[in-house]
Amino acid sequence: MFTSLRSRLWLSYALVITTALSIVALVLFIYLLRNPLLYRQTIQRLKAVESVVMTGNGSQSISVVAENATRTFDVRVLLYTKDGQVIFDTQSGKQSALPFPQKRFFARIPFVRDESGVTWLYSLQKLPDKTYLLVASPRPRISIANIFTDDFLPIILQSGVVALLLSLVVAFFVARWIADPLQKVVAAARENLAVEEKLIGAQGPHEVKELTRAFNSMVARAQASQKSQREFVANVSHELKTPLTSIQGFAQAILDSTADTDAARQQAAQVIYDESARMHRMVLDLLDLAKLDAGTADITMSSVQIPALLNVIAEKFTPQSQKAGVQIKVDADSNLPKLTADGDRLAQVFTNLVDNALKFTPNGGLITLRAQTLESGSLLPDKSISKLMDSKIMLISVTDTGAGISPEAQAHIFDRFYQADPARKGGEKHGAGLGLAIAHEIVQAHGGRISVRSKLGEGTTFEVFFPYNKNNSHL
Repeated sequence: MFTSLRSRLWLSYALVITTALSIVALVLFIYLLRNPLLYRQTIQRLKAVESVVMTGNGSQSISVVAENATRTFDVRVLLYTKDGQVIFDTQSGKQSALPFPQKRFFARIPFVRDESGVTWLYSLQKLPDKTYLLVASPRPRISIANIFTDDFLPIILQSGVVALLLSLVVAFFVARWIADPLQKVVAAARENLAVEEKLIGAQGPHEVKELTRAFNSMVARAQASQKSQREFVANVSHELKTPLTSIQGFAQAILDSTADTDAARQQAAQVIYDESARMHRMVLDLLDLAKLDAGTADITMSSVQIPALLNVIAEKFTPQSQKAGVQIKVDADSNLPKLTADGDRLAQVFTNLVDNALKFTPNGGLITLRAQTLESGSLLPDKSISKLMDSKIMLISVTDTGAGISPEAQAHIFDRFYQADPARKGGEKHGAGLGLAIAHEIVQAHGGRISVRSKLGEGTTFEVFFPYNKNNSHL
């Protein structure tokens, strides 16, 4: 029956409220048992008689007034000296002696016992002549049943039941306030996470709001992942379609003897070889990305001398740079500290960056590879970069004097298969758009950050930030 969160919350509140009211009722019953209504009424009657005796009749003595009050109100009136000795007692000889009452700090109803053990309720008042006037009456005999029916039950029926019903109604709405947002989360989780799925508004208590925000974040990530997967499949299909079409076409030309000369067959074979090599490189890049994503890529950490690494890369690109009429310059102090990293992976990163720079730098341009150390308090383009380390950061940048990248393209420059110029997409020279994505993953695997700064017509700078410990940098 109580299987839903809402019903269990309501039941929990109902039990708590019922327990609280039961405790209140028990305390009230004990109070009434010790201080019943009949006792309180008797005390009030004694005080009224006390007032009558003290007011009295100016022509009569207090003893005469006390005797009249005893007969009229059926009470016992006594007068004590300041030392507690009885001056007179209206029932002297008829009742046992009544001692002067002592203070009882925890007694709610004032009472005193006479010498025979009979309990008297009393009202005591000090008179101007420092004597004490006491008006007493035997304690009424009452039963627990009378207390329950006369005092306790009416109060419980009038207030307790109403309070319980109102509390249960409030508990119901509180349970709904907590459970309804969770029901929305459950309903949304059961639906298919389409790209157009709307997020849930955060409602209810703080914890439920945090759960809703976490669920919305999960939905957003799931939708982004689905979108990324669809785009990935579409991009891979597009990138593989072009070389496969070329391979199939030229293979068909050889089979049906359309390529009927040695030169034509040689050209067809060359195209098939080049396109298959292009597909092979793409598959290797995709496998590399998959391993980096899964954290299973082979990364062997060792001490790397960055200036030497940059010089090797610059020398490797000397033939291409000379052919393109572009100068490659290395600006790195040979005394730079060593960096603990995978040298082969770092070479892959900066090879991709220099390769991109060469593709888009015109004749007469300049590509600069620069390495330097930065203090942690230095002004950095991204606040998250300042959190990479506690001491120092090494900055390695690749700057070109090419056409630059638009701000819109910079936001997606590290996305897979993304190419800033749609006209270049699918071109053999410019690759499939995986190089920067791989570079980004490798840098992150080293605990670093990579960013881009570019302005149209002025060139582009890729900056790679690596944390390093200056105490261990010269190992």
